[in-house]
Amino acid sequence: MNRQVYLNDTTLRDGEQAPGVAFTTAEKLEIAESLAAAGVPEIEIGSPVMGADEIETIRCAVAKSLPVRLTAWCRMTSQDLEAAIQSGVTAVNLSLPASDIQLAAKLGLDHAGALQVIEHMVGLAAARGFFVAVGCEDASRADPDHVARVIETAARAGASRIRLADTVGVLDPFSTFELVAWVAARSSIDLEFHGHNDLGLAVANTLAAIRAGARHASVTVLGLGERAGNAALEEVATAMAVLDGADAGIDLTALPNLAAQVARAACRPTAAIKPVVGADVFTHESGIHVAGLLKDSRSYQGLDPALVGRCRAIVIGKHSGATAIAHVLSESGRDLDPDLAAAMVARVRRKAAETKSTVTADQLVELYEKMSSEARLAGSSHFIPAAADCAQVGPATNASTPQFFRPGRVQ
Repeated sequence: MNRQVYLNDTTLRDGEQAPGVAFTTAEKLEIAESLAAAGVPEIEIGSPVMGADEIETIRCAVAKSLPVRLTAWCRMTSQDLEAAIQSGVTAVNLSLPASDIQLAAKLGLDHAGALQVIEHMVGLAAARGFFVAVGCEDASRADPDHVARVIETAARAGASRIRLADTVGVLDPFSTFELVAWVAARSSIDLEFHGHNDLGLAVANTLAAIRAGARHASVTVLGLGERAGNAALEEVATAMAVLDGADAGIDLTALPNLAAQVARAACRPTAAIKPVVGADVFTHESGIHVAGLLKDSRSYQGLDPALVGRCRAIVIGKHSGATAIAHVLSESGRDLDPDLAAAMVARVRRKAAETKSTVTADQLVELYEKMSSEARLAGSSHFIPAAADCAQVGPATNASTPQFFRPGRVQ
């Protein structure tokens, strides 16, 4: 990636359009500050035409003089543009349907009529000194030739950027690349891609759009947005860094706290398996995985947790092996006796299966101390496990390699 890519966060506009999500003014301002602190260069701050309260919130954000561009989302109408003027922003995204489906259903316009509206409204906004972006709503289902004419008309009228929106999330990475590459070859102004996640492809589509020539990408924290949401800021920024070595100017270590902040304000819990910021995405239980990780973290780690300000965790559960158990015990100052290893694995697995949960470090130590005591009471330095314990241990356990059970040998 030999060009700068800019991420435009629309959590406070499109993200808030998710069902049931409503940010207070204080929450919006705090999120805007956190986005700016994380290095996000542009924030779509809201839709001024929603009314006086929204205008006042936007004015408060403008008054903070954050080191970002604050953009107002507007329909391509005089009413919306006037509301944007009142809000104090210096940039607008004037949006108009691009597909025949939406032009007819929403506005009763044909291609020629749409081009006339674009030429008129972009000209008005540019004359007022706004940075103008033109949103091609439903561009993924539009006639490509019409999209090309929209870009030509918008650029001539004074627009500086075009947003190609996959409004209903019907693209895949291959069709996204083809569309954006085709449009980029015919555009004299910057392209932005705005993907929706209805098929779970918003992040992949956004990366494809960037590789095809889009210099701007529309994202939201946690992928928050209408229906299945949008492309997630934390996933796009991290994937760009890991896969393309591209720097979007985002402080990746700020993303976990930013995600937690938005989740609280939106009153939406974050799934444990949510990429980059989920509670369990750097947590390992499987015995095979843990054994490999302890020797070389690259064996089962494609994303270094430190890159995004996180740490790796090893937990004990149904799928744990002796190496993992020895590692966790060693962190509590215990040395797993090789003669207890097989039975220990069996009991841990049985306990995890019964409780349908992991075994905490304290529980593991307690269990080990109990087994050690049982062995001593039996009067033998070589504990013979009960039949029930042996039945739980298959050939996959790595209890037969005593050198693994000395803390000094664990890397």
